[in-house]
Amino acid sequence: MRIAIAQINSTIGDFSGNREKILDYTRQAAAQRAELVLFPELAVCGYPPMDLLDQDRFVEMNIRTVHILQRELPPEIAVGLGFVNRNPWAQGKSLVNEYGVILGGALAFEQVKTLLPTYDVFDEARNFEPAREWPVFELKGWRIGFAICEDVWRETGVPGTSYVRDPVRELLDQGISLLCVPSASPYVAGKMKVRRALAERIAIRGNIPLVYINAVGANDSILFDGRSFVVSPSPGAAGSAVAADYPIRLMARSFEEDLCIWDSTEAPGRAVMPPVPSAPPAAGSPEDPFGVGLTRRELDVMEAGLVMGIRDYMKKCGFGRAHLGLSGGIDSALVAWLGVQAAGKDRIACFSMPSRFSSQGSKDDAAELAANLGCRYEALPIEPVFDAFLDTLAGVFENRPFDIAEENLQARIRGSLLMAFSNKFDSMLLTTGNKSELAMGYCTLYGDMNGALGPIGDLFKTEVFALCKRINERAALAGEKPPIPEAIITKPPSAELRPNQKDQDSLPPYETLDEILRLYLYQNLSADEIVKRGGDGELAARIIKTVARAEFKRRQAPPVLKVSPRAFGMGRRMPIARTVYEI
Repeated sequence: MRIAIAQINSTIGDFSGNREKILDYTRQAAAQRAELVLFPELAVCGYPPMDLLDQDRFVEMNIRTVHILQRELPPEIAVGLGFVNRNPWAQGKSLVNEYGVILGGALAFEQVKTLLPTYDVFDEARNFEPAREWPVFELKGWRIGFAICEDVWRETGVPGTSYVRDPVRELLDQGISLLCVPSASPYVAGKMKVRRALAERIAIRGNIPLVYINAVGANDSILFDGRSFVVSPSPGAAGSAVAADYPIRLMARSFEEDLCIWDSTEAPGRAVMPPVPSAPPAAGSPEDPFGVGLTRRELDVMEAGLVMGIRDYMKKCGFGRAHLGLSGGIDSALVAWLGVQAAGKDRIACFSMPSRFSSQGSKDDAAELAANLGCRYEALPIEPVFDAFLDTLAGVFENRPFDIAEENLQARIRGSLLMAFSNKFDSMLLTTGNKSELAMGYCTLYGDMNGALGPIGDLFKTEVFALCKRINERAALAGEKPPIPEAIITKPPSAELRPNQKDQDSLPPYETLDEILRLYLYQNLSADEIVKRGGDGELAARIIKTVARAEFKRRQAPPVLKVSPRAFGMGRRMPIARTVYEI
């Protein structure tokens, strides 16, 4: 059988646009003689719909769109797609996350999602009722089962999650000959290894092919990387428990829409995935050249995801241009690069806003970077405005010495200028803070935290350095001029809000800080447990308390593009008003 994987980028609530995309890809699949075309989970409405599910019209538009597609889709090809439907049973939640197959103008098959995740960015059990039955769809002599996204993740052991039902076992026990997994599985660095291992394990259990159909695109903080694939047993693989006997036959593109055709009778298609190591690269090894646990390939994939995240956020929110403050530091340099890749140099504006504390080197570095990128660059000195603020506040400041109040004033002046440009030209402001700074509250409310989107707010500072080095390395290997000036990468980071200021006047060295933050944020380790891993207990306790006290700032930050196992915002929900208990 010829099966098409239609890896599309759905926009949440754009029922007409999503319908047209489904029609277009189906026609392309039919033109390539596909007998079945598969779209991702909730392709009709986009994922995640969140509290739009409380609106009856939103639910009704899902159902109406499916009915329209029944009339409009080519009748000769079976079309699998995900949508929100009403609960068919008398009890439980009013809605279900459903996957249906349209064939010959009728909804020929329906499968409800069973396992409804409530961890990380997910909150599906709040709205959906789980499946109570697992039918098999028969087509062209194949017995096809459908397990929707989380339905195949039961065995991954997510902390705090234990599912009673096993949808995959229910389907395998019915003798299916093919398992299809429509998904909206968010991108996390390194997650493809887990997906592949999971698919291989299921294929081995059933000695069957597995077709994984993943969403692509960005919706708010969540990035969907696509990379849909097919795992199929090799001839003679029956009884084998060796993953090599169940290779990936083809793989769709990462962070791009794609249409792939798998013919069960033909040799492997394009983009076959290379072997995946069983463990992360060792620090300092050739596979981890920048010391952050990511290979060059993984850094390139992460960069592509961030670019897509900016592009989709702009498009889906209706912005035609974007801008940022360019300090001459490494964070704003990376955001400027990503912005230009996402929107094009003609739609990105960079503003240098020097004060009395800005070094000549930083001003020169900012100008050089903008010239390298070819984007608009303007200098808006803030000294006259700063002086005016100081004059106005002189009396109420009571001649007290220069401190954080004056430092934050500079950041807020810059934030006001950037927001003024946003208002005047309907331009989207990109913030430039990284995860290390957000964790420690090393940022200014209504200043450098102003903006619509934080592209690197889920990258630790060490990862920012690694990605910038990789961007320059890749350019050099291609015989091009590295876009990020070397001085930006090598100089000590500084906010330049007071004389001779350095980040490490206020923060631990970033290598130390980021390692403790990883252990605390990703593994929920206490200070005592971090000591057992070789960390400094007193420093760990101070960092953990600082992270807790900065929660009120993060609650007011723009959304960040999620690339880690646990991002601030949707992925980590903490109370603001609480006691910082003994760690």
